[in-house]
Amino acid sequence: MKISQILLIAACLIVTACSSEKDVEKQPESYEVVSPMVKNTPYSSEYVAEIQSVRYVEVRSKIKGFLEKNYVDEGQTVSKGQLLFSLSFMEHEKELQKANADYKAAIADLKASEVELGNIKRLVEKDIVSKTELEVLEAKINALKAKVEEAQANKEQVALHLAFSQIKAPYDGVINRIPHKVGSLIEEGDMLTSISDNSEIFAYFNLSEVDYLNYISSDEEEMKIVSLRLANNELYPHKGKIEMIESEFDRETGNIAFRARFPNPDAILKHGANGEVVINKVLTNALIIPQKSTFEIQDKLYVFVVDKNNVLHQRNVIPKMRFTDYYAIESGLTKNEKIVLEGVAEAKDGTKIDPKFVDLAASMSAADSQ
Repeated sequence: MKISQILLIAACLIVTACSSEKDVEKQPESYEVVSPMVKNTPYSSEYVAEIQSVRYVEVRSKIKGFLEKNYVDEGQTVSKGQLLFSLSFMEHEKELQKANADYKAAIADLKASEVELGNIKRLVEKDIVSKTELEVLEAKINALKAKVEEAQANKEQVALHLAFSQIKAPYDGVINRIPHKVGSLIEEGDMLTSISDNSEIFAYFNLSEVDYLNYISSDEEEMKIVSLRLANNELYPHKGKIEMIESEFDRETGNIAFRARFPNPDAILKHGANGEVVINKVLTNALIIPQKSTFEIQDKLYVFVVDKNNVLHQRNVIPKMRFTDYYAIESGLTKNEKIVLEGVAEAKDGTKIDPKFVDLAASMSAADSQ
């Protein structure tokens, strides 16, 4: 074989090899692509809450006196009307005895003067005594009547003090801190203890004006049922219900107060505790895409959209809400478009790809089951 023929064959082989390499290079890379999914998406919002007993009262003294006896202990459960403290009871009891005696004496003096008045009237009719004596006696009787009224008022006042010296529970509840010991001098208005009725509790929390408007524009009855996250980050086992919204916004914070009521059968919740009220909500007809389909450039969110010619186009999208593994999109994308599912870090704008369509709903279900 001539040298020229050998060279020609070699050249052809080289050209063929180069053409094959170019053909390989021109093969588009394969990417999985998905279409956004439209679905009602549940989510929850949490709000810092202050927990209060359904009934809480500070038990204060209405009189001044010495604390004679303490009938209860801190943390004790008491019933309505149960005696808690005795405050100078014996002293007030003796004062009531004296007031009763003064009242009876005033009544006796009045009756004696009224009998005398009858006699004087008969004597006046017979002109035995003058009318002046009659007038003097009538004035005396009026004074005695006033004295009876004064004695009665004093008796009632002392009886009231006696009642105040016996401090009783206003309702069923639990005794809290008792700051004064037996023998202490108690001034009028001093706090003896406080009582908490923890059979149910209130959770007070605040919503911004935006959250408030979203709340009342949603299925309010369904959203009234709420959960409570405790300070240890565990969910309280019983559901509560929103039952009150204040009538005005706080001018300083721009928030409005809500109140939810929770049952407390196991007495886990205590007055003054903290937690978070969890309100479950639903984002209606949300346009959902996976987080792995997105990337950020200067705090803006982007996806790669696949056009009808299978060419990638980088596009900015506006998220409405971020969830654990996906975004709800506000704008920038439609449900009929296709985007790259994953591998966006290696993809380039303007690149032609070999798309492999994946059903997003099935992909998300598979991920959730793992």
